[in-house]
Amino acid sequence: MAAKTILMLVGDFVEDYEAMVPFQMLTLVGHTVHAVCPDKTAGQSVRTAVHDFEGDQTYSEKRGHNFALTATFDEVDPADYDALVIPGGRSPEYLRLNPRVVEIVRHFIDTDKPIAAICHGQQLLIAADGLAGKTCTAYPALQPDVERAGANWIAPNETFSNAVVDGQLVTASAWPAHPAWIAEFCKLLGSTIEP
Repeated sequence: MAAKTILMLVGDFVEDYEAMVPFQMLTLVGHTVHAVCPDKTAGQSVRTAVHDFEGDQTYSEKRGHNFALTATFDEVDPADYDALVIPGGRSPEYLRLNPRVVEIVRHFIDTDKPIAAICHGQQLLIAADGLAGKTCTAYPALQPDVERAGANWIAPNETFSNAVVDGQLVTASAWPAHPAWIAEFCKLLGSTIEP
């Protein structure tokens, strides 16, 4: 497997597990992951939020960790990257308002590079007009948005552990899907994970 260079788009209150776990796992299998945030530089950090499923009508939210950025947003050239990771949490709802973020996401869509999006990360794909004709999943509250964007909605399973693959796009509804979501993304990257 040839190591890939992967871009990860994060912002304050990105979901903790959805940023940290893929960052660690993709690094573990030999890839380089550049985590970036608008208006921040390498070495700075974003604050994360932990979303949990505790029997309420929606997820609960708790303060997570500080997640260190490994590259500077203003220096990003999406052409330099082989793939994109979009974690969920609170950050996608405001990152989609940043034209440069949308332009970067659009590059990965237009060039058909692998994209892994989870939970509310699909909001960035919607903002970049990247879901029309695709089959995907997301956090259940995004179903109307995903369908209005022209995508075929696949409901998450009861344990939120399923991932959906459509071409170069891998989506999941929440962090319990990490084993399936990250494994499917690694397949697209040509990574092998030995049991």
